[in-house]
Amino acid sequence: MSGVKLSQLVKRYGDIDVVNAIDLEVQPHEFVVLVGPSGCGKSTTLRMIAGLEEISSGTVTINDRVVNRVAPKDRDVAMVFQNYALYPHLSVADNIAFGLRIRKTPKDQIKPIVADVAEILGLTDYLERRPADLSGGQRQRVAMGRAIVRHPMVFLFDEPLSNLDAKLRSQMRAEIKRLHKRLDVTSIYVTHDQVEAMTLADRIVVMNKGMIEQVGTPMELFLNPANTFVAGFIGSPPMNQFDAILSGTSSAPVAEIGDQRLSLPALPELADRIGSSVTVGIRPEHAQVRELNDNPIKVDLELVETLGSEALLHTKLAGKPFIIKTETEGYFSMLEKVSAFSVSQTRVKVFDSATGRVLGQAGA
Repeated sequence: MSGVKLSQLVKRYGDIDVVNAIDLEVQPHEFVVLVGPSGCGKSTTLRMIAGLEEISSGTVTINDRVVNRVAPKDRDVAMVFQNYALYPHLSVADNIAFGLRIRKTPKDQIKPIVADVAEILGLTDYLERRPADLSGGQRQRVAMGRAIVRHPMVFLFDEPLSNLDAKLRSQMRAEIKRLHKRLDVTSIYVTHDQVEAMTLADRIVVMNKGMIEQVGTPMELFLNPANTFVAGFIGSPPMNQFDAILSGTSSAPVAEIGDQRLSLPALPELADRIGSSVTVGIRPEHAQVRELNDNPIKVDLELVETLGSEALLHTKLAGKPFIIKTETEGYFSMLEKVSAFSVSQTRVKVFDSATGRVLGQAGA
């Protein structure tokens, strides 16, 4: 199986670098997700790997072979697009088999290959239908089937679920994950949806303005974001962030947020910043409202958003929005009375106000 390595990869349009000298190594069999806001360079990066976009500088290596000058058809990669790109006049079977016929696969081999792929994807009963007679999820499975029959070294997915409704997206996420485990092939997946990234990835690559902000497992990024951008992008809802003044002592630092005082972890990086401004981050999930500690933080409750087993409490902390995510079971009747929260020091993140970089990492 093949790995993919990007070395100082650049895509330049005129004087603008839309992908700015990124380095990334995807291990064989790994499922890596590129995530970030629109225009961050993630799809451009994927297209350079596929050979659909010219590389300005740097190298793309697949299976220890530099492929910068290799035609897309010779890179042994298969790409699944957002818009399915199916032939409307062909049946499902013929759409899946199209690539095999182009490669002049013997006719007696094509039918059993298509049958095997159709069984994997649950398309056996639809082989004679045309794309217009299929649902969105079924069309996406046909597009995946057309990629699978090639037995590529690398699968590339470019926002394949963005045209589906919420229920179908959830179903297809599970199918793609199961498919990856069954085929055990290297996969690179692009999305702007951090929920897709968290549920699918072995590792997530967070991109912003053509650069990589952080690479790590979903829980590494969730618990230990490298900067305020990652903290605000990963998580649903994202991390609460607010400006504070660092006070107290090096052994017992405190963040002053308006008239509220929040105890911070005693990190070495905070010792010489007493009296300066910092950005403090708290995940909505880490704000505890059931059992408050000895130093609760007061908030003004504005709205309770009930989600079934969970609820989002929309509050104000020092005049700024602060969201708390809590369970409802056995506590629902009390949610409208919430006026304070507490948080473990180890769950509080402190960032440099100027650069956005995290200042040390407390235990997660």
